[in-house]
Amino acid sequence: MTDASVARKARKATIKDVAALAGVSPSAVTIALHDRPGVSKATREKILDAVRELGWRPNLAAATLSGHAVHTVGLVIARPARLLGLEPFYMEFISGLESVLSSRNCSLLLRVTETSDEIDVHREWWQGGRINGSILVDLKIDDPRIGALTEIGLPAVVVGHPSLAGPFTSLWTDDAAAIEEAVRYLAALGHRHIGRVTGPPDFGHSVIRQQAFETIAAELDVETSTATADFSADQGSRAFRSLLLQKNRATAVIFDNDLMAVAALGVADEFGLSVPNDLSLLAWDDSQLCQLTRPALSAMSHDIHAFGVEVATALFAVVNGAEQTSHAVEPPRLIPRGSTAPPRP
Repeated sequence: MTDASVARKARKATIKDVAALAGVSPSAVTIALHDRPGVSKATREKILDAVRELGWRPNLAAATLSGHAVHTVGLVIARPARLLGLEPFYMEFISGLESVLSSRNCSLLLRVTETSDEIDVHREWWQGGRINGSILVDLKIDDPRIGALTEIGLPAVVVGHPSLAGPFTSLWTDDAAAIEEAVRYLAALGHRHIGRVTGPPDFGHSVIRQQAFETIAAELDVETSTATADFSADQGSRAFRSLLLQKNRATAVIFDNDLMAVAALGVADEFGLSVPNDLSLLAWDDSQLCQLTRPALSAMSHDIHAFGVEVATALFAVVNGAEQTSHAVEPPRLIPRGSTAPPRP
């Protein structure tokens, strides 16, 4: 043992001491201790030798070396932080996750970030040994996260259709069936022109809903119009105004989330339109917001808390190496309320 290593052992060793003795960076020490891709076998052995020589046993390293898991789940959401605080879906979804995590003495590591940073955040967490696995949300068509996170061996569950999930286990709601039910309901009321205010058009579920929307409308000989937004009240209001300004205006409009539907009630009032006498509105998710408005909003309702429970449970199975099959959760169901009615003759 060198004089320098003896001096380091005389005080509590740090990760920097281990890195210095092994001749590597502190991040390489973390990667090696958690057996993540990124360092060679020879380098890993050199690092472990340094750990043993210095007797370094911080809590995280000790748990790893003894074979005990670090119970943390990662979730990265690429939305503006202010918008996320107003979005009922994620509040309910996270509450479902937490109900499972807390019962297993686990933690949720949440990051709100820009879309371009998502892969880097997951990679940093996984290779740094900060998480056991991740939950991937808001999948896009040909989402770059799938290939990048598969390559580093990250255990993950995708919240989205299996066509978006690559090799990962996925859980999803049947958006196509829900859109079909919504359009059939409005058409049965007598609406022959139905509008839709969507979320970002590159989101996988937006594409699935739009394709189903156009397919069922063509089958029922219903005219359609679509405007895109970002799930916020402001952008949802602007998109809804654009539909109302069309010469041949829709008599019923479906919204991709509750927040935009609630904002639309104020826009309808600006135009002097009565809901549902002049215009029918149908929300998505059916949070408490839908029941607190006047009139109460009709909605495609699903148990988002239970969805979070199923996703967290599936991730534990994936992390533990148990066989887990991708599957759809309970489908949304139509809840008619005061915001939908037959159109005026």
